[in-house]
Amino acid sequence: MSDELIVLVTTANAEEAARIAEVLVSERLAACVNIVPAIESIYRWEGKVTRDHESLMIIKTTGERYDDLERRVKELHSYSTPEVIALKIERGSEQYLNWLRASIVYDQT
Repeated sequence: MSDELIVLVTTANAEEAARIAEVLVSERLAACVNIVPAIESIYRWEGKVTRDHESLMIIKTTGERYDDLERRVKELHSYSTPEVIALKIERGSEQYLNWLRASIVYDQT
């Protein structure tokens, strides 16, 4: 088992997803963000069933960086209650996981 995570975040549109993704990667909070530009979400909000077109961010990070990533997503996101869900990566290519870890190491020199 590893410490790496997949974090799912929905956004109002692909432009918002790209803006947030750029910040997360540039600040080394995420190694990579995939954007699925068009999804349909059906959910209950303020007592009503709602249907919206959204975009989905698939973010790769580590448990060590998760708290900062979640805080930053909430700062940048247009929703008052954004979806931020982390799933542990149980197994994966060792080469890829090494790259992921190396990509978010914050160089403090």
